[in-house]
Amino acid sequence: MTKLHEFERLNAVFLCILLSFPFQGSHCELVVSPVGPTLVNAVAGNNVTLAVSFSGAPDPVVTWFMGDVSVATWTINSTFQAVIPENRRNVLRVEPNGSLTFVNVPLEYSSNYTLEIIKSGLRKASTTFTLNVFEIIRNVTLSTKPDFAVEGTDRFTLQHSMLQGVVEQQMWFFNGKEIKNNSHYLVEQKSLVILGPTRSDTGQYSVLLTNPFSSVTAHMNVTLFYGPEKPVLEANPARPFYILGDSLSLSCGAEGVPLPTVQWVFGGQNISNSSILNLTHVQTSQGGVYTCMLINEKTKDQLQKSIILNIYESPSGNPMCSVQSMSNISLQYQCWWSGGAPQAKLFFPALSNSSSGAGNFSLTVTASDNLIGKTVTCMAEHPIEKNKCSVTASSPVKFLPAVETTVDSDGKIVVTILCVSEASPRPVVSWSKGSQAVTSGTKYQISNNTTQLEIRDYNISNFLQENYTCTCRNPLGSQRREIQLIGPSISDSSLFPNQDGTIATLTWEVPPTSIVTGFDIQMKGPDLLSKNHQQTDPQTKGRSKRFQTIQQKPGSARSADIFVLDPQSTYRFRVVPKARMTEGEPSEVHRIGPGEGLSGPAIAGIAAGIPCSLLFLLLLVGFIYLCVYCHKNRSRQTKYPHSRAVEKAITTQTGSTPHNLLTGGLKSPPDYNRLQLTPSERSVALPSFVPPPPPVRVATIV
Repeated sequence: MTKLHEFERLNAVFLCILLSFPFQGSHCELVVSPVGPTLVNAVAGNNVTLAVSFSGAPDPVVTWFMGDVSVATWTINSTFQAVIPENRRNVLRVEPNGSLTFVNVPLEYSSNYTLEIIKSGLRKASTTFTLNVFEIIRNVTLSTKPDFAVEGTDRFTLQHSMLQGVVEQQMWFFNGKEIKNNSHYLVEQKSLVILGPTRSDTGQYSVLLTNPFSSVTAHMNVTLFYGPEKPVLEANPARPFYILGDSLSLSCGAEGVPLPTVQWVFGGQNISNSSILNLTHVQTSQGGVYTCMLINEKTKDQLQKSIILNIYESPSGNPMCSVQSMSNISLQYQCWWSGGAPQAKLFFPALSNSSSGAGNFSLTVTASDNLIGKTVTCMAEHPIEKNKCSVTASSPVKFLPAVETTVDSDGKIVVTILCVSEASPRPVVSWSKGSQAVTSGTKYQISNNTTQLEIRDYNISNFLQENYTCTCRNPLGSQRREIQLIGPSISDSSLFPNQDGTIATLTWEVPPTSIVTGFDIQMKGPDLLSKNHQQTDPQTKGRSKRFQTIQQKPGSARSADIFVLDPQSTYRFRVVPKARMTEGEPSEVHRIGPGEGLSGPAIAGIAAGIPCSLLFLLLLVGFIYLCVYCHKNRSRQTKYPHSRAVEKAITTQTGSTPHNLLTGGLKSPPDYNRLQLTPSERSVALPSFVPPPPPVRVATIV
């Protein structure tokens, strides 16, 4: 019984063991672990593998995550390819054991990677890696912002840059000593900031950049610029004053980095850039304030110091006089004589015996008629010499206003009237329109010296409705002129062709008060030739029967050249003045060319004149015949015939000089002046033509 019992017990154990195999998986657990370190450093462009091993179930599903994004999924020993996004297939690859391999890993794949293993019925397992991808650090350079450091500024920054590389750690050094964050230094991600830099910060700065695969150090020397400060200006030899012809030198300098440059200024002009200014044989014109300008060429900061040089001598040149208006009521006579040590005493004895001044003296008196044209003398007295000057005050003289017309950018017509009258002191000009004073505003603008009035308007007719008056006034009198503006017009014009007749110059003038903003040059006649002297259109030789505008000139123009004329053609030109769009009367029409033949009215006149001319000729012939006939009847009487010789003698005697008895028996003296004349000078009147009388029959009585 005992043996049988033990055998049954063995069968039961064996049966339990056999039955336990189908349910073995339900009691297993998935396990995954990294093979090697979980922090993996790699050089960009190399292959790297995040190696793992797992156990607990065959052929599980593995999924790799880059951060929270799935980048690869695969079932171990599956015949299907791993599921990898298309943009990552060239880089990621899942190994048969579930490890993840990066092919030519790029920089942007630095991240945390998590592997999850899943098997149906089992709890998932996971593990995490950190992948850092680095580049070898190359070509590190340092730069500054701003370009250079200036003492007293808020901050100065040094920053590094590199051609390539990933920095894991940076360290900054000043003259070999490591810099830590404090109240003076601030280390940022890629830079070192110096807060409130001073000249003690001048030195060498270095930065050390490292990563697991490389280490590079870069250096830069930084100079803190400051100054100029503590200026020194000296004269050698040092004296309270200098005499004409003395020699001396001025020296100037200051502290600073870089060393400040020196610029000497005298009388508002730069005279030298040297630290030492040598003055030899000084003149009175060299006396005054000398300013030493100290300039930091790097920071452009400036500091100046001045010294006064007194050079004594008698006043230079001659005294000068002038007279000015005071509130247009009083006259201020002024006299000055520059230079001198001491200054000359100045006074006007004709105006006051008690008032005087030194160097520059003025005296104000009430204007009166007795000062008009009166010469007032300023007496200038100096220990070395005496001199004087004179000035004459005058009232304004008659003048002619000048008118100019333009167009502004808004298209308004701008008429400028200028009134200037000679007078001493210079007169002040006031303007009025009708009975009202003109002041500066939208339509009217008066110049600062009051001599010019600008009137602005779009409509030309608004300029022609009012009379403008300008009055030139000083304390001694006034002159006024009225200006009546007229529309665009031409006062005179001329045309001047060249010798060949191919170019014509048209000139014109406008009345002084005419408002003109431009001119249209118009032509009537055939088309102008081209530059090669051919008709612009050879098929049709055009001839305009009306005036056409060929040029446009501004209001200031007074001439125009017309080129490429045909010498064989006739042209007519005229000028049309304009005030914007308003046209004035055209100028006289000027003609150039050989002519155009007889016009229609001329032909009609000739046709009507021919019969009248014939009738006049007939009447003239009849009148002549009547005269001859009357003369014939008057001379018809009984005469005896005489010989031809006697008739000839009588005829000859009749045409000769009168008989001496008619002149009292005395002969006239010969004209010797006429005898001395050459044959060409002895001109006589040509004989008048008398038509021969009609033939007369003569009867002879025997």
